[in-house]
Order: sequence, then C-alpha cells, then structure tokens
Amino acid sequence: MIPFLDLKKQYSSIASEVLHAVSAVCDSCEFVLGREVSAFEEEFAAYCGTRFAVAVNSGTSALHLALVAAGVGSGDEVITVPATFVATVSAIVYTGAKPVFVDVDPSTYVMDAAQIEDALTERTKAILPVHLYGHSADMDPILTVARRNGLPVIEDAAQAHGAEYRGRRCGSFGDLGCFSFYPGKNLGAYGEAGLVTTNDAELARKLRMLRDWGAERKYEHVLKGFNYRMDAIQGAVLRIKLRYLEQWTQSRRARAAQYTAVLGGTGLQLPTEAWNCRHVYHIYPVLCDRRAELIVTLSSRGIQTGIHYPYPIHLLPAYADLNYRAGRFPVAEWIASNEVSLPMFAELTEEDVYEVAESIRDFCAVAA
Repeated sequence: MIPFLDLKKQYSSIASEVLHAVSAVCDSCEFVLGREVSAFEEEFAAYCGTRFAVAVNSGTSALHLALVAAGVGSGDEVITVPATFVATVSAIVYTGAKPVFVDVDPSTYVMDAAQIEDALTERTKAILPVHLYGHSADMDPILTVARRNGLPVIEDAAQAHGAEYRGRRCGSFGDLGCFSFYPGKNLGAYGEAGLVTTNDAELARKLRMLRDWGAERKYEHVLKGFNYRMDAIQGAVLRIKLRYLEQWTQSRRARAAQYTAVLGGTGLQLPTEAWNCRHVYHIYPVLCDRRAELIVTLSSRGIQTGIHYPYPIHLLPAYADLNYRAGRFPVAEWIASNEVSLPMFAELTEEDVYEVAESIRDFCAVAA
C-alpha cells in the first residue's frame, strides 16, 4: 500500500532526538511556553527572515490573533479566497468581521490579485491571501493594493513552511504571517500548534499578550485575551524538526518534479510553480474531471489519495449567510470539483511515485 501520508516513517528517523527532548521538558516541569518555545520562536523567525515569531496553540489561533492584533473587529470586512481550508474564514468570523471573497488564479490556485480592487469597500480592514498547497500567493500586486489603500496584509502560510516568493520566505511579506504546525504539515508538531511572524515590535508585543489572557505581566490584563499558548513539548519537537525541514523540502520537491515528468500527457492538470516562487508541495494536487472514478481506481490498487477541498467555502452550509451563489467564483468551484491530492511526503520513494503514475496512466488510457 502507498499511503497518502506516513508520519511513522518520519518519526522513526528522529525518534531518539524527539524522545530525549520530550524527556528534558518533563524533567524541567516547564510545560507551557518557557525556554523551548522561546527558542523555537527565535529559530523559526530566523528561518522565515522576520524579526519576531509568536508561538500559539494552533494555526487557527494564529489567524485569529493576527486579525485581532491588526485591529479587525465587528462590522469590518476582510478580503480572502474561497479556495482554502475553512479555518481561514472561521478566524475572520471569530472577530465579528465579514469575509469577502475574490477568486483564485487557474494555474497556481492562489488569490487573483487583479480582483482585489473590485472587492474593496469602505469597510475593508485587511487582505488575507492564502499560500495554498505550498505555493506562494503573488505578493507584489497584493502588497501594492494594500499599501495604496492603507490596509494590513495577513498571510495564511499554514501550508507554506519554507515556500518562497522572489527569494524571500512566505510569512515575511505581510504585516503578519500565520503558520500551522498540525501534524500533517511540512513542519508538523506532535499535536496542535501554530505561530505568527511579524517585523513589527508592537504587533509582536500585542500578540504575546493576546495569547496569554491579554496579560503583560501575571494578573495584569491589559487586553481582552485568550488562552492560546503553545505547550513546551510542541516547542521542543518543532525545534528538532526545523533542523530537517530544508532536507525534507528538497525531497518533496524532487518527488513533485518526478510526478510532473511522468504524468505529462495524461490530460490531468498538474500543479504549476510560478517562475518567481519556490513551491514546497505540502500537497501535490491534480485536477481530473473523473475524480471519483480515479480515486476508486487508485484505492483498488492500494494507493491512498485525498481531496483538498471538496467544497469552496462560499458553498458550505455554515457560510450560506454570506449570500454567495454557485457560479460566483468559477475557478475555486472548478478546483473543488476536480482536485485529487496524490501521496506526498518527504519519505515517499521514487518507486512509489512511479507506481502511482503507472496506475494513473492506466486509468487515463482506459478513460480515453
């Protein structure tokens, strides 16, 4: 069987280091925030090329706190995309603001910056692009619109650890960058964890208070805050895994290049890497107009797949109150109807990729 994701292989390669680090945290009895989390914040900020990083307990919390720190609140609007995981939009709703969508680019699946101007209103408070699947959004035109209109940019980099745009890492462009370390991510914790990057000292200070009940010092609650602190074990694990992230990224990129080479000519739409970007392939998505049949065929051959994501956010029942109709965002809807995620993880072998590709080519040949 070829799994969609195999966390056990990665763990086995670093198990001794992880167990030693976890044991050290337990010996210290410093379980929430503390030295391991502080050290990870410094190391991840350096990796991203930002001045500050503030660790929290999930990627969703990172998005929520970034929006709050940026001043987004009730009655405001935040421009984002419907082609994303629901947490992007949920975090906006948590603040009392309204998500306003623009469609995505049909090649890279990230925010179509040309549509932002038409979505602006007097209530627009921020722009929230998503670096989907591990590919950066087109940041230059997004930042140009934002600066012209005095709007903060909050990057959803939950799937983009180490992804680059014009030689700089995602999370370093906007006023704030939000990361998830959910276990299946390219840099995954052993539980829930997240982080916000920024170059603004005041925003970093505000984020640190917001994650810890709004307190600047114990019992001195300056802001109405939250319990969004990262636990020390996650910080310790992530410090170890960060040392391997570039190695794992190169492996993902190699397997992605192999997929692209061997799946050419199948008729499937394969992922695109823009000339000015480094894709880190959190997901290797292909688009197939016979998705259900392809998934069944691959499953019958012991190949696991995924769908990211089967519904664009504006068509989910939970967000019907936004009053968007089917057809409003045709590219996002087309991706949602056709996307299949192939097995992708750093330990995937060349033989695995060839086996997946052979099965797909067989399917496409019969379908033709």
